[in-house]
Amino acid sequence: MENKSSKVMEGDVPAMPPFVFPVEEVTYKVIGERKLKFYIFEPKVRKKDRAAILFFIGGSFGKGPRTPADFQHHAEYISSKGAVAICVDYRNGHDEGFTPIQAICDVKSAVRWLREHAADWYVDQEKIVVCGSSAGGYIAVSAIMFNHMNNDGDNQSINHIPNALIIFGAGMDAVDIMARRYPELLDQAQDMSPIHNVKKCLPPTLWIIGSEDNLLGQNKDFVESMVMIGNDISWVTYAGMEHGFFLYGRHGNIPLNETNVKIEEFLQSKFFIYSQ
Repeated sequence: MENKSSKVMEGDVPAMPPFVFPVEEVTYKVIGERKLKFYIFEPKVRKKDRAAILFFIGGSFGKGPRTPADFQHHAEYISSKGAVAICVDYRNGHDEGFTPIQAICDVKSAVRWLREHAADWYVDQEKIVVCGSSAGGYIAVSAIMFNHMNNDGDNQSINHIPNALIIFGAGMDAVDIMARRYPELLDQAQDMSPIHNVKKCLPPTLWIIGSEDNLLGQNKDFVESMVMIGNDISWVTYAGMEHGFFLYGRHGNIPLNETNVKIEEFLQSKFFIYSQ
């Protein structure tokens, strides 16, 4: 097991994710020379039939110095409650020729890889959770809603739909996203836009957002429409909180700690983890 740190830098982009907790690295997908990795937080007790949660960070459509470690404090907490917690590296704005389609495919690949190797990690294949924030939330929802985007190397016989979903304020209008960032995809945007393709398809979902998030209205409209046709979504609003309010270092880490407990309670309610 390796403990990774951010001692080496290339420009403003960390050469290694700045994890402050011990993590185990596993490559789940190789695209050309790009090795996509899981950064795994193991519970102290290695019991069988454990739940596993895959964390997909936000900010990945731009070129800012974001890393999978953004979710490490949530991952460390949830692993302390008995679940395998995994911060997922996926293709992003740093990758040459990147588009969100690649990231959506990476979500599917991550879930499939984990299901295929579940026994190696003492994970129950029916207790796999995906958690995404902002851009990570968009790709998490889109990976579930849209079957037409897959990498050729994936074993598509393995189910890519997680058993539960957790979203922190995410853009659900791909027409808007592509118009602002990827105009070359505008002709496909409506077909990869959750808010334009409402249907019953999501697993049980916890949706967390701040009342001052600029995506609040869009998220509320989407969730209300999805609930109306039978999706099971629990909606939680944090008063006065902005986009990304739950990240480490914000508001004295009070929202980080509170959202950790919300996730724990949600997973307990689905019998994925148990009170200790």
